[in-house]
Formats: sequence, C-alpha cells, structure tokens
Amino acid sequence: MKISTIRFGEIEIEESRIFKFALPIIGFNELRDFVILDLNKEGFFRWLQSVEDPALAFPIVSVFRLDVDYTIDLPDEVVQILKITNPDSLLVMNIASIPQDNPQGTTINLLAPIIFNLDEQLAGQVILSGSGYDISFPLFKTNN
Repeated sequence: MKISTIRFGEIEIEESRIFKFALPIIGFNELRDFVILDLNKEGFFRWLQSVEDPALAFPIVSVFRLDVDYTIDLPDEVVQILKITNPDSLLVMNIASIPQDNPQGTTINLLAPIIFNLDEQLAGQVILSGSGYDISFPLFKTNN
C-alpha cells in the first residue's frame, strides 16, 4: 500500500509492517496505525511514521545500541494488552527529540519507551513509573 508523508513523500509499505498501537503514543491518542521506516540502513535513527497523519513522524532509536544501563519491567497489564508471550519477539525503541538548531543536543525519552510486539504487530508507549529514568536523556556526551 502507498502512504503519503510530509517528510518522505509517497512511500510504498507492506500492510503487514503496520503496527496497531493498543497503547497510544502520549498526546496522540486518536492515531493508532504506525510503521517503522528504516530509510538509512546504516543510520542510527529510524522513523515511526503515522499511517493516518502524513505530517507525524517520530525519530526513534534503540537505546540498547548505546552504553546505557537500561532495564524494562513491564506491568502485567501491558503484557496482556500487547499480547506478549515471547520476550524475544519484542522491539524496544525510544523517541528522540532533535533540536533543529543543535543536533548535538538530541535527547532520548527513556521514561516512556515504545514497545513493539513483532509477533502480533501490536505496540504501545509505556510509562516506566518509579524507574527513575529521564524523558530527556542526552544522546551525546558533552565535554564541559
């Protein structure tokens, strides 16, 4: 199927790659269908593109590619909603915030990762309450 995007133009995607957000992205409750775009195979970022809103795409990263101590303990309710039966079928991504005028100031939301169940094509943003994680963890170390 073809989808229109503001950032990437019209792109062809397989419907089987669309994730249904059973737990919506905070602030975007009405949008449920997203696809992960890996446009630069060697790049660090991927894009989480809304299928329903051409203007909405989030840069996402896997924090596990970084040198960060990051552990996720999903509540039972989340496990049920996302129909998680096999931890190996999970993909965990974090939304990045990239300032246009200062890409070195990029931060990652560690507090509310996006959990993808690859077996069920379900996803959701989960707040890790009580984890102590930050919503704006710096991607790049600064030398002070």
